Amino acid sequence: MAFDGKAGEAIAMAPKVLRVTANNPSPYTFHGTNSYIVGTETLAVIDPGPDDPAHLGALLQAIDSRPVSHIFVSHTHRDHSPLTPALKAATGAEVLAQGPHRAARPLRDGEVNPFAESSDYAFAPDRALADDELVEGDGFAIRAIYTPGHCANHTAFALEGTGLLFSADHVMAFATTVVAPPDGSMSDFMASLDRLLQRDDRLYLPGHGGNVENPLRFVRGLKAHRKMRERAIVERFAAGDRTIQEVVAAIYRDTDPRLHGAAALSVYAHVEDLVARGLLEAEPDLALDAYYRPA
Repeated sequence: MAFDGKAGEAIAMAPKVLRVTANNPSPYTFHGTNSYIVGTETLAVIDPGPDDPAHLGALLQAIDSRPVSHIFVSHTHRDHSPLTPALKAATGAEVLAQGPHRAARPLRDGEVNPFAESSDYAFAPDRALADDELVEGDGFAIRAIYTPGHCANHTAFALEGTGLLFSADHVMAFATTVVAPPDGSMSDFMASLDRLLQRDDRLYLPGHGGNVENPLRFVRGLKAHRKMRERAIVERFAAGDRTIQEVVAAIYRDTDPRLHGAAALSVYAHVEDLVARGLLEAEPDLALDAYYRPA
């Protein structure tokens, strides 16, 4: 879980794997976005990161003139994908991802996507990856594991034969993942956790922060945390809260106030799921600022 190194340094994380962290720290990105370089002679890059010339320079220094055959992109938020065109221009690598940016569901009447400015709508892969597709390079093989929830096109990448999973923003050790409708979906997120529990990976290399040790135990704990949060939300509405803002003020009272906006979106994601399951009712309709009561 510990995070070693500083922005721009190439740190060996495992045989054939280097991590280079971008200099874009924030409450949401922790120390910055982790880009990974895989291979020894011919390379792959996972998540180029934000559009930052200094980060491009750090990546190219770590690549050290070796050929790059593939660029894998986990999802299309602006801290992960915008550097892709510059890295492709410098290396000629093929860009692979699940697809362009899209929301988990259509916008409702009058709704605004709060993640619109954080999303890379210009991104388009050279080739769209199918779920469970195996991409073989020179000395490595990377499998795409579709894990929607944080973002509709979110994909984790498994380095075959090593037990390593590049979990991007789906599972991180430093914080729980932001799941913000309509970009994200709590029901998708929980299903993606179950998908990872069916695997036997030994270590996760996430998009932000340090490694996730004992990942299956960690994912089970993460799932339990989300279920506990869900119960707390149901209990707050049963106790008389009627708005998401009231719920956030109660159950996130010890959280950094800068994160309360993200917390409200996370509660909204739970509320959408609870309404779909018939446990809550919205007045008049589902919305971030609607009123809710137990069904």
